[in-house]
Amino acid sequence: MKKSILVVFISLFLCTTIFAQAPVKPTSGEIYESLKKLNFLGSVLYIAAHPDDENTRLISYFSNDVKARTAYLSITRGDGGQNLIGTEIRELLGVIRTQELLAARKIDGGEQFFTRANDFGFSKHPDETLSIWNKEKVLKDVVALIRKFKPDVIINRFNHRTPGKTHGQHTSSAILGIEAFDLANDSSFKTYLPADNLWQPKRLFFNTSWWFYGSKEKFEEADKTNLLRLNIGAFYPYKGLSNSEIASLSRSQHQSQGFGSTGSRGDDIEYLEFIKGDFPSNKNIFDGIDTSWNRIEGGKAVAEMLEKVIKEYDFNKPSKSIDGLLEVYNRIENLNENHWKPIKLKEVKNIILACAGLYLEAVANDSYASASADISVNFEAINRSDAIVELEAVSFSKLNLINEKKMLLQPNNSVKFKMDISLPKDMPLTSPYWLLKKGSLGMYEVSEDSNIGLPETPKTLKTTFVLKISGETIPFEKNIVYKYNDPVKGEVYKPFEILPEVSATFNEEVYIFSSNKEQKVDLKIKSAKKNISGNISLKVPPNWKVYPKEQSFQFKNKGEEQLVEFQLTPPMEQFDGIMKTEVRVGDELFNNNLIEINYNHIPFQTISMPSEAKIVRLNIEKKGQLIGYIHGAGDLVPSSLRQIGYTVVELNEEDIYPEKLKNFDAVILGIRAYNTNDRAKYYQKHLHDYVKTGGTLIVQYNTNRRLKVDTVAPYKINISRDRVADENSIVSITNPTHEILNFPNKITMADFEGWVQERGLYFPNEWDENFETVISMHDTNEKPKNGSILITKFGKGNFIYTGLSFFRELPAGVPGAYKLLTNMISIGKNTTKKPLKD
Repeated sequence: MKKSILVVFISLFLCTTIFAQAPVKPTSGEIYESLKKLNFLGSVLYIAAHPDDENTRLISYFSNDVKARTAYLSITRGDGGQNLIGTEIRELLGVIRTQELLAARKIDGGEQFFTRANDFGFSKHPDETLSIWNKEKVLKDVVALIRKFKPDVIINRFNHRTPGKTHGQHTSSAILGIEAFDLANDSSFKTYLPADNLWQPKRLFFNTSWWFYGSKEKFEEADKTNLLRLNIGAFYPYKGLSNSEIASLSRSQHQSQGFGSTGSRGDDIEYLEFIKGDFPSNKNIFDGIDTSWNRIEGGKAVAEMLEKVIKEYDFNKPSKSIDGLLEVYNRIENLNENHWKPIKLKEVKNIILACAGLYLEAVANDSYASASADISVNFEAINRSDAIVELEAVSFSKLNLINEKKMLLQPNNSVKFKMDISLPKDMPLTSPYWLLKKGSLGMYEVSEDSNIGLPETPKTLKTTFVLKISGETIPFEKNIVYKYNDPVKGEVYKPFEILPEVSATFNEEVYIFSSNKEQKVDLKIKSAKKNISGNISLKVPPNWKVYPKEQSFQFKNKGEEQLVEFQLTPPMEQFDGIMKTEVRVGDELFNNNLIEINYNHIPFQTISMPSEAKIVRLNIEKKGQLIGYIHGAGDLVPSSLRQIGYTVVELNEEDIYPEKLKNFDAVILGIRAYNTNDRAKYYQKHLHDYVKTGGTLIVQYNTNRRLKVDTVAPYKINISRDRVADENSIVSITNPTHEILNFPNKITMADFEGWVQERGLYFPNEWDENFETVISMHDTNEKPKNGSILITKFGKGNFIYTGLSFFRELPAGVPGAYKLLTNMISIGKNTTKKPLKD
């Protein structure tokens, strides 16, 4: 991954680590600030529902200004949202957003945690949310985190008193925070923790603002006696940034959601409404809480030495503090306490490392290996100070292997050496722990309780440098990484990963069979070790036929790939099912599919999931052949249309002109195309001219914010925030004789069965009288919404605007969605019936 230029602004001393991050090299100013943080023993937990819900300004303020240990608990990983940077949705989007949150925390100084809740999509009421989530399990996750993290203060992002007025998951996060505040100290409430030690936070707040009151005027008039007013607009000279600038850099890591943010400077006010606990009499969030070392028995001796170190700190020569810090380290080690002790030991160790300019690194000879493989690891250790530092040994976790070195690290002389190691056969795969087992609609299944709440799967293979610094022996643990030199990017770091010996990946997630003719299924087999051979077969439902039954493969080199092809024949009747791979190597079976996620702003990710694909026998007719597709935020609609035999040309801006457009039977705009493409206002005229001359234009959903065009249609349309979140909601056919519901496929109520996540979103709620509607739908206890499909003649052609979530339904292989979109593409091509009225 690309090493961020922001690294100079990022605090060294975070508990959460991005695996692919190069070693951080803090400035002397940052070291000094970390010394002050070492001297503060208070903590804040911020709770909300999704990635991007967190208030990065408050997280940065508490971490960098107050020096508190600060964390964000995101109830979900944002799996149900949209993706503005790629085509990944659902679980893979959750992996991206997890890493974006970690990247944000590296900037604002917080830590990151999650529950097992799955973001299943938008919900309109917390009752719906908590019925889909397993409320008892999610509540246990929140309580368990409070008991482990032991926050003095909890802050909810959302208001628990307004159910039904915002996203149901938002309100649910606040309800869970309220209930967990009391249950964390209730001995009758058990979680999955082996030691369920009780904890009572001091107070709980709601992070309110004017927009919760409806307007700035209403907020100004509101009674604020129950509110704390915080000026979080501090400037940090050691970073050269204001708190709000740091917060903007942090928020801008949410690239998949398009939340780039511009920093500000000067006073910046945040409000916290007191909800539970002890009201702070002086309106200080930590009022009545001892945040000094005195809160720990024996901590006074630590404080005395640490204050001396801080007072005598030399910005020009931080190594002068090493002896004092070693004394602080010893005094913390001698404390009889099990919460703050490990936290502060880790902090002081990192400060000692920084003061000595110690650079410790373990680099594997490749970015991945399989269990039981042999690898080489290159070590580097350098002491860039006048401190007396000796490298005593290096060792590996999970391996009974210690290499004693007894090497004096001469000032500014790099020591390098290599070790060859054999990985154990039981080495677990590197993959997100919450995806290793199949979960439910609302919950991930986690097999190891110790992983619950963690942002990532802990690295099982680590190396420990045992150093003797000025006579004191201290272990320093490091992740093993892989790095290489890129001609353009320079030094590039990647995580070292454990992959299955062999994996098989389908070219498509869904295979659509629009007739009973056989179709080829391509797979890519990849080896993670050399000299491996075996056989691969497909496991299909009984009424499907596959040829050949089995194919062999052989690899000489690690990393080799081989394409294999099977012929699959579907049944005559409409049917959908799951096809799986089975790879046999000797006596071992593998069914792994490897998915790679590679974006510059987050670490490289490899996800190992069961290798399977959906197969759908679909009775479908279509008219027209050549489709032009203009991408927006990113979706898989083009590849889905190719599955049913369309020729899809993905158009660039320079392709959008009348002479080229006239060749297409239909042109489709990808989701949010008018939100994401700055040049849309220039080429939209050509699209409308294409319709005038007889073409068919289908515009998929856009939001009403940040539109790049004056209107999304040739006639007036008002895009609202209306949506139908229940994918099983009843759909009424309001215009049964309309061509789009009858040609070339008959659309019935059965075609709205099996939809996933939602019906659609951002439906228009007002439109010009030229538009016709054909269906109506609504969530429970809501009025019917008729704007999911709007159709009009425009000139000689047809214009269609739709908020139906085809971008979710087609990749999921929903038959009715394919038939309905095919009818849209085919509109106007029924020569046996009259066209739509002008």
